[in-house]
Amino acid sequence: MGQARYKTLVDALAADIRSGKLTPGTRLPTHRTLAAKHGLALVTASRVYAELEAMGLVIGETGRGTFVRDVALPEGLGIDQQTVASDMVDLSFNYPALPGQAEMLRAALKQLAVSGDLDALLRYQPHGGRPHERAIVARHLAGQGLKVDAGQVMITSGAQHGLTVVAMALLKPGDVVATDALTYPGMKVLAELLRLELLAVPAEGDALDLHALERLCRQRRVSAVYVQPTVHNPLGWVMGLGHRQQLASLAQQHGLLLIEDAAYAFLAENAPPPLAALAPDSTVHVSGFSKNIATGLRVGYVAAPQAWVPRIERAIRASTWNTPSVMTALVCGWLDDGTVHALEVAKRKDARQRQALVAQALHGLPHEAHPASYFAWLPLPEGARADRVASALLAQGISVTTAEPFCTAAPVPHAIRLALGSVDLSMLRAALQRVREVVELSGV
Repeated sequence: MGQARYKTLVDALAADIRSGKLTPGTRLPTHRTLAAKHGLALVTASRVYAELEAMGLVIGETGRGTFVRDVALPEGLGIDQQTVASDMVDLSFNYPALPGQAEMLRAALKQLAVSGDLDALLRYQPHGGRPHERAIVARHLAGQGLKVDAGQVMITSGAQHGLTVVAMALLKPGDVVATDALTYPGMKVLAELLRLELLAVPAEGDALDLHALERLCRQRRVSAVYVQPTVHNPLGWVMGLGHRQQLASLAQQHGLLLIEDAAYAFLAENAPPPLAALAPDSTVHVSGFSKNIATGLRVGYVAAPQAWVPRIERAIRASTWNTPSVMTALVCGWLDDGTVHALEVAKRKDARQRQALVAQALHGLPHEAHPASYFAWLPLPEGARADRVASALLAQGISVTTAEPFCTAAPVPHAIRLALGSVDLSMLRAALQRVREVVELSGV
């Protein structure tokens, strides 16, 4: 088939999908059947489907075939695009807030306005943060079981910026980063931007399969491992102490950089020590204050071995020069006076209440969640399709996220993630009941 005829077939199928003639979930002919019907070489038929998949119109599933995607769903399903309509129940993105936090902010800004050397906040700051603020964050980390010098702490514009400067400073295009088969979507976006190769490692229980990771290290030159050992997003796992110790040993053996993302770690009480405490020479610890305080306060931090600090500070300089000084001063004030600790205690209680609603509404349906986390993972019944479930819920005014943004390997499982922290409890209870009804119907 010539280039023009090949493009004509792609355009015709694309038009049928966009017009609704080929409805979401429709199983398309096999590559071989498509080739025979249109007189194509098999490789050309595969190319047709590959182009449609690149356009976001179909999805190929190993062992099942090629299916039409629901093109009405918002791109990223709340992950790439973090805003939903005002009348939509948002179960796709977490921005947990407690009553009274706005007044806390008002009072803190008033206090900041009358305190100390306010003029200093109008000037450029050191790239890694002012020394006394780095010391405050170091004390905060000590309370979480990670003892580091203030000079090892660098303040960033949120945890995502922390991950970015770590990758910019310590990795290079083409480097292989091992991670969970389901992982934080922000890391996927970052890897694509910086041209890092993410390789999925299967799970063993509630953590990475370390035997599989070791085999991968023998097969490929793995530079780093990205992990969320305490309250994994989206699965809520907490890696056990023994598993952490083995991962630390494996990192030392193979010269791996461990990137520890602790964004949700504050939700787990009595968790094992951070990886950075077990492998201090191999681990960069990244977190922030989006979840335990508020998403709008873009303040985070990186704790790293001293030898890597200049490189990470240089990446901060290249990307933002320094974090916003007013926000940093405000957050550090709340760390110092105990406000952050109080918010963490209150949010753990709030998250447990929300998980209780999940347990009640989804009773009998398989799902995974940490008992004090702000999300739940819901695998769908056999034969159900995640895009159709998400579309049906969207039609009822509920936004959820499918597995696709979290998945680093094929096939993408048919599952949805429910973010629990962005609506009030009564609204959440009603929304979860609707989720159950739609999911149960999807398996019929």
